[in-house]
Amino acid sequence: MGASQSRSELVDEKVFRVEQPIQFSPDVVDQLSDHTASSKPSPERQSTLDEHVRSRIQNEVKQLRKEEEEVQKAIQAALEKENLDREKAMAGDAVESGEAGAGTVKSSAALFGDLEEIRSKIERFQSRKDLSNYPEIKSSQAALLSCYKAHPTTVLDCWREVSKFKASVAQLEQESFKTFQ
Repeated sequence: MGASQSRSELVDEKVFRVEQPIQFSPDVVDQLSDHTASSKPSPERQSTLDEHVRSRIQNEVKQLRKEEEEVQKAIQAALEKENLDREKAMAGDAVESGEAGAGTVKSSAALFGDLEEIRSKIERFQSRKDLSNYPEIKSSQAALLSCYKAHPTTVLDCWREVSKFKASVAQLEQESFKTFQ
């Protein structure tokens, strides 16, 4: 029933033939061929893809930095524990064997005490460097400076003042060296 009606419509089909060929401009042909041959996405799509890739890279870098920081903290804690254990063991060995003097391993507290002793010696030495306690050096220094100012072009004329200043400084150094030890 329905088949006969469908067939009759197919027979009434009309085909038109063009006597002149259809021509397209070269720009249209190039654009169509480029568009079909091109596997590149559109500029808007490319910028979206680029932004997505950048954000994923930044997230990955943040995650890696966080992991690196955690690993560094763990390594540092392990090294501190290992060094502390080694220091305790070596200090215990030195105490048990009764060693004293050079070559022994000291604990942090002993090293801190030695450091404080050295600091006090340095402070005493620095206090001795103050020239107000040594008038002979101050006077020879003042004489030397005034000679240099008086003879700016012929400074070799100040050789006596230079030798007096050197002698007073050498004498002070000898005294300081004896008292420092």
